[in-house]
Amino acid sequence: MSSVIVTTWSLEQTSPADLLPAAAPDGDVRIVLSEVPSPEFSRFLYASVGGDILWTDRLGWTYARWQEHLDRPGVETWVAYDRGTPAGYVELDPQDDGAVEISYFGLIPAFRGRRIGGHLLSYGTARAWDLAERRPERVPTKRVWLHTCSKDGEHAMANYQRRGFKLFDTKVEEEAEAPTPGPWSGAYPA
Repeated sequence: MSSVIVTTWSLEQTSPADLLPAAAPDGDVRIVLSEVPSPEFSRFLYASVGGDILWTDRLGWTYARWQEHLDRPGVETWVAYDRGTPAGYVELDPQDDGAVEISYFGLIPAFRGRRIGGHLLSYGTARAWDLAERRPERVPTKRVWLHTCSKDGEHAMANYQRRGFKLFDTKVEEEAEAPTPGPWSGAYPA
């Protein structure tokens, strides 16, 4: 099996004032909290957003594993809808030290390039900063962080930096090259 060199960048904000929000896109785009933890829906979002950019770490999760993850206190999934159709999502994963990781963020390929991504990232980051207001069991957020890599979309890093995220770590590793799983064979052309 062949391998590929992957660069992973970790970025952070250390104050709510770091957030530089994007303008809302034109049209009927709404961002809604997925209040009922649903393994089926979360797996749909994960596979549909990450299929063409090689998200594979959760593909083998069982239904029970998805449910266990979604039931963790403070985990939130915010979904962007374009005229009622799911367009992408941001998943927030709070940690005990006051940090909130944006563990997954992205758009379904058909919705990329419409200015939805900057808006969704801005909204999701703001929700990471005010998470303790909705989840009183959580300590106030002191840091919001995420990572992206060279396999992600070509505009991912620039979007994060335009929203005020600052680089704090870079790693370069060799990984086995995996076939693009996609949500299904022949899905939205890359």
